[in-house]
Amino acid sequence: MSESNQALDHDAKELKKMGYEQELHRHMGGFSNFAISFSIICILAGGITAFPLALGGAGGASIGIGWLVGGLFATIVALAMAQISSSYPTAGGLYHWGSILGGKGYGWCTAWFNLLGLIFVVASVNFGVYDFFFKGLALPILGVDVSGFGYAHQTFYIALFTAIQAVLIYRFPKFTTKITDLSGYLIMAIGGILTMSLLAYNQNPLDYSRLFTFTNFTGTEGSVWPASEGMVFPFLLGLLLAVYTITGFDASAHTSEETRNAATAVPKGIVSSVVYSVIFGYIMICTFVLVMPDVATGVKQGFGFFDALLNTLPPVLKSILGLGIFLVNFLCGLACLTSCSRMMFAFARDGGLPASKLLRKVDRTLKTPVAAVWASAILAIVATLYAAAFSVLAVGCAVFLYISYIMPTAAGILAEGKTWKHKGPFDLGGMSKLIAVLAVIGGGFLVIVGIQPPNEKVLYVTIFMLVVMAAFWFLFGEKKRFKGPPAIKE
Repeated sequence: MSESNQALDHDAKELKKMGYEQELHRHMGGFSNFAISFSIICILAGGITAFPLALGGAGGASIGIGWLVGGLFATIVALAMAQISSSYPTAGGLYHWGSILGGKGYGWCTAWFNLLGLIFVVASVNFGVYDFFFKGLALPILGVDVSGFGYAHQTFYIALFTAIQAVLIYRFPKFTTKITDLSGYLIMAIGGILTMSLLAYNQNPLDYSRLFTFTNFTGTEGSVWPASEGMVFPFLLGLLLAVYTITGFDASAHTSEETRNAATAVPKGIVSSVVYSVIFGYIMICTFVLVMPDVATGVKQGFGFFDALLNTLPPVLKSILGLGIFLVNFLCGLACLTSCSRMMFAFARDGGLPASKLLRKVDRTLKTPVAAVWASAILAIVATLYAAAFSVLAVGCAVFLYISYIMPTAAGILAEGKTWKHKGPFDLGGMSKLIAVLAVIGGGFLVIVGIQPPNEKVLYVTIFMLVVMAAFWFLFGEKKRFKGPPAIKE
């Protein structure tokens, strides 16, 4: 038996110990597992679309300092998640971990936060693909007049992009993996070329003090934030750039059952995708601040800041970069929908969703969960029907995902050494509980930032979710009906 086949056989046996048969196709290597999370984080997506959220908060300091603060929190959360993923490498990741470490009700709640967060991720990314990068960038580059585009165009193109992604995922899974791998390379290449080009064609002296200067821009022209006093709250609002951008790295866990040598590759994919994104993203967004005429002008430009930066480049270079960025963002949406569909499949497999028997079905030939792919796509499209959806979806997905990230981590603090005795190859050793505590504190802090006014709508949705989940769990019999994941066989 070849080394590759031995690895596949070992993965299948480990999965069977957790009570599941190998249904999905294990065609992903370590880089592919890294690439899907790196593609979802995508510094060329959130790093651009959410940039005004930070700059309009505390100015340059929200970039130069805020990104590092948010990135540090995200890295700690990723480390804690990576250790658990190495112990339990299954599709559905966080839901499964929450159930094992905190009980089936706890896991059920984790699943709903994670699933809604993933649906919002797909929706927000594809909303951005259309609004920022298709209508706002690619079509004007191609000479198309978009002045007459309205709500009908928005709905049509978002639905079209999402449907194309769904077809690729269920019908061409190996090809989807290859172009997701390509996306990982493209993000680094295009991000690097964009950064070097902006610096090369910059006509202004570089003032590095901009990156560490606190200025309260809330309530000023171009800022998305209403006026607030002091400097602390505007800086906290600016952290949403990192919160929204550096999320979605649970995709590595959700594709565990499609990854070879998953117990080792998945935790590496989670951590490395976050670390590389923090580093490359920091260089890129700092460059945005440095090459602006001044920070106040950048704030006034609002979401048009990026087009203003690209206009400083030669037309041919602008066109190449613009079209490349549109492609990368489309592939980001593709990776998001892949992750969401695997989570939905895994939760349905254990009977956690309506129509679970349908949603858990896997195509025998393609080995993809077709119904889960299309259900994820349809729900994501529906979520974008609210005309001004981006800000709500962006903040909502970050908040819901980080809640689902810290829930199994918090349960692991109490379970480690007791009910959680099995550790995988990625073991934090004596630092395990400390990192888990820091992850819960850091992740919780990012969640609190995300629900501050004017994002209180996300808080209301969160409270509404908790009430509905409690009603279904205690009043409508879900507590008795839902069995949770199978018992692990040691």
